[in-house]
Amino acid sequence: MSAENLAIGIDIGGTKIAGGIVDGNGQILRRSFRPTPGQNAALTEDAIAAVVNELSDGNQQLPVGIGAAGWINRSGSHVLFSPHLAWRDEPVLERLEAKMNRKITLNNDADAAGWAEHRFGAARGEELSVCLTLGTGIGGAIIFDNRILRGSFGVAGEFGHQTLVVEGHRCPCGNRGCWEQYVSGNALGREAAELVRLNSPRAHNLREACSADPALVTGAMVTSLAANGDLACMELIEEMGHWLGLGISNLAAVLDPGVVVIGGGLGSASTSLIATAEATYRKLLPGRGYRPYARIVRAQLGADAGLIGAADLARHDR
Repeated sequence: MSAENLAIGIDIGGTKIAGGIVDGNGQILRRSFRPTPGQNAALTEDAIAAVVNELSDGNQQLPVGIGAAGWINRSGSHVLFSPHLAWRDEPVLERLEAKMNRKITLNNDADAAGWAEHRFGAARGEELSVCLTLGTGIGGAIIFDNRILRGSFGVAGEFGHQTLVVEGHRCPCGNRGCWEQYVSGNALGREAAELVRLNSPRAHNLREACSADPALVTGAMVTSLAANGDLACMELIEEMGHWLGLGISNLAAVLDPGVVVIGGGLGSASTSLIATAEATYRKLLPGRGYRPYARIVRAQLGADAGLIGAADLARHDR
């Protein structure tokens, strides 16, 4: 395999570290995976190094880009905070470069995914796009004029932590009522588990799927049942779609994007979620009827967007 124009991309999520060798057209040529030891920073970094070493086969010339689930400082040297991982103001870039003896580019995982959709996916050709990754929480990216808008301190785009409900559900970020507590895989699992806990007659299929144990309910379980026509699960996803549309209308009021790209595991799993979100957004957009509407579209690169974008950012330093 020629190393010309190839790069290694690493996408670090709350449960899985996904890596790949990516060419200049955004195509993944080889993959590697490890579970994320999310509650231990040192073990997480060891796992990242293992994936990079496996993919590189000793080739120290391949650029390496990492997309991490956390708030990255402006210079890309520190993970300031990660709600779902153990990093707390950690010099992650320095430690990883020392561990692997090679140069690395560190970005937020949603920024990497948004960049990939801008370069190769659903946001191609747009001057200003917003990308939302719906998974364990909500990640976000703003791409403007062919660059990622990072903000003064590097943490722009953390849309999942806008407060939608005063004194609402607690969030790992330390606040209550954050958007991602109403739109995420965790939120979907929590609401479905409550139906099981209450022994709702509408939760018959859910109870069977989790053996009547609310602790076993997951967002993926709910989306699977909804896809097979379970009414209770379909209603939960529709409700979540309303919350998603409300948050998008807030973003549009501030940013006025041409397109909002919905990705991540939850965004890829449900067509009705996006349809409901778009209808709600159109109903709530300030000045509706007198201004253009943004396109709200499903991400084209799916779960691969983060590692594709991380690899491309390592080449282009955006």
